[in-house]
Amino acid sequence: MFGIFIAFINYRINGGFLNSLITSPWVGLDNFKFLFSGTDIWFIIRNTLLYSTVLIICGIVLPVIFALIVSELRQKGMAKLYQTLMFFPYFLSWVVVSALVLGFLSYDMGIVNDIMVRLGLERVFWYRERGFWPPFLVLTSQWKGLGNGMILYLAAITAMDKSVFEAAIIDGATKIQQIWYITLPLLKRLIVLMLIIAVGGLFRSDFGLFFQVPRNSGAIFDVVYTIDVYVYQQLQKSTIGMASAAAFLQSVLSCILILTANWIVNKIDTDLAMI
Repeated sequence: MFGIFIAFINYRINGGFLNSLITSPWVGLDNFKFLFSGTDIWFIIRNTLLYSTVLIICGIVLPVIFALIVSELRQKGMAKLYQTLMFFPYFLSWVVVSALVLGFLSYDMGIVNDIMVRLGLERVFWYRERGFWPPFLVLTSQWKGLGNGMILYLAAITAMDKSVFEAAIIDGATKIQQIWYITLPLLKRLIVLMLIIAVGGLFRSDFGLFFQVPRNSGAIFDVVYTIDVYVYQQLQKSTIGMASAAAFLQSVLSCILILTANWIVNKIDTDLAMI
């Protein structure tokens, strides 16, 4: 938390960290004024909000759907296999994922272009196709994180009282009715909790996803330019105060969003709120 101080000074490296912190001139809110004086910041915020909104929705809906599907599999061995296969990508770093993507999308040696050539089509410079990357990045993010999110919901489904489902079957409830009237209501608290936490990251983006996977391609930079990428660029330029100001703004907005989301949920249903 002490590092937040850097956002209010013109940080200049002069010896060690503490000495640099003391000798750097105080600029107050100048870093924030400069941050909002340019046109890029609104463009960056727009990209971050749009991507985060889509990723939050997909990150809630898809894991729940796949958890319900896996929980309904009768062969437990196959269920464990599918669960492991979907969970495995979560352990891969974005650097590894970036190399895998390059293997598919490379212009000269990519698998996708090789298939297209065999089909009589021309090769495509995928790292220059602006319209291709937004949906592809969302798909890549879900492929990597789906297993981790699914595990949480699957654990909650497994812990549910089976006698409730048995009573529903005796009453003639179908699988769809069991899911709609029993499973989903019992998952509601966990879903709301995950939603509140996810809303707190609305102004944050996965740096590895938006920088490593597109391989910092300048041709598509405007569609992958998010706040985290901006912070990294400022660090490269040694404008550490600017980077700290942007990161500090992210933290404040994230805290406000979490508290606001929790307040709204608390007004709707006190039992579902975090605090």
